[in-house]
Amino acid sequence: ILMPPIGVVTGGVDFSNMFVALNGEHYASLAQARQAGAPTLNFGVFVNNVIAFLIVAVALFLVIKTMNHLRRRQEEAPATEPPPSQEVQLLQEIRDALVTDGAVPARPTKPPRGS
Repeated sequence: ILMPPIGVVTGGVDFSNMFVALNGEHYASLAQARQAGAPTLNFGVFVNNVIAFLIVAVALFLVIKTMNHLRRRQEEAPATEPPPSQEVQLLQEIRDALVTDGAVPARPTKPPRGS
């Protein structure tokens, strides 16, 4: 699936048929070399695998980068604080009532020295 478009870009070169016959003879194709029983070094298959790996690596990199960007954007969104619980609201009302009645000073004062 991946190699035909690469072959078109590279001028129709099919990397999977690239090889070197180790016996020193020249063969027109890999199939002919195999048929003759010649030992071959199939570097074209390696090139295909490297190109396929690079394509998958780039695709995976882009997916992970996009997911991290979306996660960061979601974390940066300001989270609304939940309303205070009923106990906290009740304590705040009591504090406010005491402050307005003058029973408790708005700010605590330091005790006098020596007491």
